[in-house]
Amino acid sequence: MKMPLTAGIVGLPNVGKSTLFNAITQSQVEAANYPFATINPNVGVVEVPDERLEKLTQVFVPKKTVHTTFEFTDIAGLVKGASNGEGLGNQFLAHIRQVDAVCHVVRCFDNADITHVEGSVDPIRDIEIINLELIMADLQSVENRISKVERKALNKDKEAMQEYRVLKAFQEALIQGKPARSVEIDKEDLQTAKNYQLLTHKPMIYIANMAEDEVADPESNKYYMQVKEFAEAEGNDVIAISARIEEELSMMEKEDRQMFLEDLGIKESGLDQVIRAAYHLLGLKTYFTAGQVEVRAWTFKDGMTAPECAGIIHSDFQRGFIRAEAYSYDDIVTYGSEAALKENGKLRSEGKDYIVKDGDVLHFRFNV
Repeated sequence: MKMPLTAGIVGLPNVGKSTLFNAITQSQVEAANYPFATINPNVGVVEVPDERLEKLTQVFVPKKTVHTTFEFTDIAGLVKGASNGEGLGNQFLAHIRQVDAVCHVVRCFDNADITHVEGSVDPIRDIEIINLELIMADLQSVENRISKVERKALNKDKEAMQEYRVLKAFQEALIQGKPARSVEIDKEDLQTAKNYQLLTHKPMIYIANMAEDEVADPESNKYYMQVKEFAEAEGNDVIAISARIEEELSMMEKEDRQMFLEDLGIKESGLDQVIRAAYHLLGLKTYFTAGQVEVRAWTFKDGMTAPECAGIIHSDFQRGFIRAEAYSYDDIVTYGSEAALKENGKLRSEGKDYIVKDGDVLHFRFNV
């Protein structure tokens, strides 16, 4: 069973990070629906929104419907000097190393009642403070590792030489104040690079936290435009949200949420947008299993084969994989039942080499 995806939330104090995190934990899935029963206090687990799941539920009328989940880790204690042990210092690093992506909350609103830790609202300065902390923390990790492999590399140990080459490339970028993700890595070095779990090697999404009355038209906010320009230069996404609105939404029933958003002129909640962006960023797709017992969404990485996707459910499914009976989500919605799919030749039998597509509905045949 694969662990769910995780994004770490970083940001300076008083930028709206805690408000956003409260909204996430308020809309948290019940522990009963969650396969990993112990949830740390700084982790919020939310369902990944997917309209297709609702449609499949109407077709199959299962006993239960299970969304796939996304985890947010609140990385507390990030202030200027955190990498040198200021604030909670290096404790936060242990948490953030485990995440798949980093969500960086930036303050894009003026409010005299909420003091800014740096004395004024300046999103680019804030971004640079946090980015520098992450870079310094990575540089520390890289240099520690270099001191461990250097001697072996100089003695022409093949593995150590490869590792040393990757580490030196990272070190050079980090010393120049550039993130590790700016280093171009050869295919054969990719796994080595991933093993270090460098913070600045992880994909980043900027979250511009705005006032409630501005979020429907973010482009009219000068701070947002600064963040957007900065993010685009880095090749990163920026999403405008109002953490206050997210908190209000998290208290509401599902039916009321949509009306509330429409009244504000917003299409979907900020949280849903962040999840969608993270999926896109990490190259993730969804396949479904469907029947009378349950309809369920599963997350997989683009390019995975049918046996690999079967292994997400259970390692036995992958080990004893025979074939996958498959059809597309669009077809089941069009034809309305599996029987009708069969009659119209829309049911496929796929083997070990089949690359699973987003929206596939799969039934695995296996023998262990």
